[in-house]
Amino acid sequence: MTIFHLSTECYPVAKVGGLADVVGALPKYQNKIKDIDAKVVMPWYNKHFVYDYDFEVVFDGFIHQGSNMLQVQVLKETTNVLGFELYMVKIPGLLDRENPYGYQDESFQFLAFQHGILHWLSAMKIRPDVLHCHDYHTGLVPFMVENCYEFEFLKGVKTIGTIHNGEYQGMMSWDMVSYMPAFDHYKWGLLDWNGFINPLASMIKCCYAFTTVSEGYLEELFVSFKGLESLVREEFSKAYGIINGIDTDVWNPETDPMIDFNFTIKNALKIKKKNKLKLCKEYGLNPELPLFAFIGRFATEKGADLLPDVIWRSIKQSFGGLNIIVLGSGNEYVERQMKELNAVYSNFATDIGYKEHLSHKIYASADFLLMPSRVEPCGLNQMYAMRYGTVPVVSYTGGLRDTVKDISTGGSGLNFTYPGVDDIIHAMSRGLNIYKDKAQMENLVLSNMKFDFAWEKSAEKYIALYNQ
Repeated sequence: MTIFHLSTECYPVAKVGGLADVVGALPKYQNKIKDIDAKVVMPWYNKHFVYDYDFEVVFDGFIHQGSNMLQVQVLKETTNVLGFELYMVKIPGLLDRENPYGYQDESFQFLAFQHGILHWLSAMKIRPDVLHCHDYHTGLVPFMVENCYEFEFLKGVKTIGTIHNGEYQGMMSWDMVSYMPAFDHYKWGLLDWNGFINPLASMIKCCYAFTTVSEGYLEELFVSFKGLESLVREEFSKAYGIINGIDTDVWNPETDPMIDFNFTIKNALKIKKKNKLKLCKEYGLNPELPLFAFIGRFATEKGADLLPDVIWRSIKQSFGGLNIIVLGSGNEYVERQMKELNAVYSNFATDIGYKEHLSHKIYASADFLLMPSRVEPCGLNQMYAMRYGTVPVVSYTGGLRDTVKDISTGGSGLNFTYPGVDDIIHAMSRGLNIYKDKAQMENLVLSNMKFDFAWEKSAEKYIALYNQ
């Protein structure tokens, strides 16, 4: 069985969030299953990866979008260094940029990406068994495969859609339809949602099946889905929740080259302290105090706007009895608040930006990980934390409630129901009490490291869905 994963992100080529981690790991683990050949197709980015490895041009052609004629090149990484065949679509001026997102012509950009993929496959007579479309950026592929004349060769290829984050749907005005490959316009309803072209809605309507990245998140979409609640209820018969895994080759405290001191479950209690001591020294924190961490985007859905109040109130209410370190970027107001708090409190440290190596060091050092998310379709940070013996403190939402059970019910972390400052600080206070109980804290560290979040089980579930 041949599967093409279509995505705008793939770790370590280009990463903004969890989408990259999933696309960088799932096909690798699928390829370990007999008779499976999983590949990834993504845009070309001017990043270190494309210059560190060798690529060969496997296709060079042209597509028309409206009155524009665009050159499309497909380049293949020659060594399969990621554990799967990686193809990158290059379109001068559109798909040859520095970053995946943030450009004013994104709608045109993603349309060209999808058109370019299908043009390449059709022209080269490559007919995969499954086209696996990740998020709205590839959400129009299921429609195009079945309805655009240009892709008659691909008609009938099975399409699977995965919703990594339903908050982003890619809506665009109907003016953009002139840039799409030609189709019978009576099919317009398969693209439309409330007067706009909605790629995520179209994906749900047109794909053979769609998945969310946790069972809990699928349940939430039935009642909260940015206006698509009725659609997901109509199409529930082809909806599946499959929890993400983590790449245990990358996220392995025993071999991780990004952390200062490697450790196993046998020596974790001793070596985690060494990592914590070094990190605290670097950031001027007291290593004798419990260390809480936040790692992620400064976005409202992540609860990052709550962090400033959480930081100063928790330090004040604990009489300086804890440390907090924050790694992230995004909202400019939150970034500014982090810098101001960093200048005031010796118990707080922040590092602004996306720094993969530092995130690994924090997981290997922190005692607790804060995830005050309002929306968390799956969440990978809590799995990374547990893998490194760090206790997650999480809101009870989406994939977090699927993966982190409260210690009061024999679980591995601390849950709070409502993502508000009072609830977060209450959960942190529970963490402080656990930290004081040395035996309980050590037991949590070791029991968390035993959880199996590897991709093997989830990869098998996706293959079963493809076969179905």
